[in-house]
Amino acid sequence: MTFTEKAYKIFEQSVADYHIDDDVDAASRQPYDVESIDGILYAKNRIDAVQWHLEDIIRDPEIDPVAALALKRRIDKSNQDRTDMVEELDTYFRNKYAGVKVLADATINTESPAWALDRLSILALKIYHMKAEVDRADATEAHRAKCAAKLAVLEEQRADLIAAVDTLLDDIAAGRKYMKVYRQMKMYNDADTNPVLYGGKK
Repeated sequence: MTFTEKAYKIFEQSVADYHIDDDVDAASRQPYDVESIDGILYAKNRIDAVQWHLEDIIRDPEIDPVAALALKRRIDKSNQDRTDMVEELDTYFRNKYAGVKVLADATINTESPAWALDRLSILALKIYHMKAEVDRADATEAHRAKCAAKLAVLEEQRADLIAAVDTLLDDIAAGRKYMKVYRQMKMYNDADTNPVLYGGKK
């Protein structure tokens, strides 16, 4: 099993574990050492799984506006936590491949390994929930058929993305690609760079 195939299995496990409780406030069922790469991958998807459902809840047309604002704040924090976790993953890869001799004609990729894994984590959630729609007993046959077609595309995307990430990691390990870790530097969460927070805008 390749690294990315294993990562996807961990993402699937996290998604399934979330749905045991199916509660955005439930404690994580983290089964791994939190300092290990497996633990980091599991925690990454746990953030994504909770946020997926927060995004569902906030779209309730009957939601109380005060509750919606509190939920929006929670989603904002979750987005920052997700970004921080991706950057932690990229630090892992940077350290892992620190000793690789980069070839003279090596090129940089459009995205880092961790941001590609971020997409794979979200894809695990999409596949889980699209399959749930395919299996919905109360849905029409037309709905289930439409969702089944979408599920097939998502599964093809999963295979392509796993292969692409594994190729990227192989290229980095061989020196054909090199990586840089660019911090996202999100300005809206920073009291020093968001004018509304530092008082430059009323």
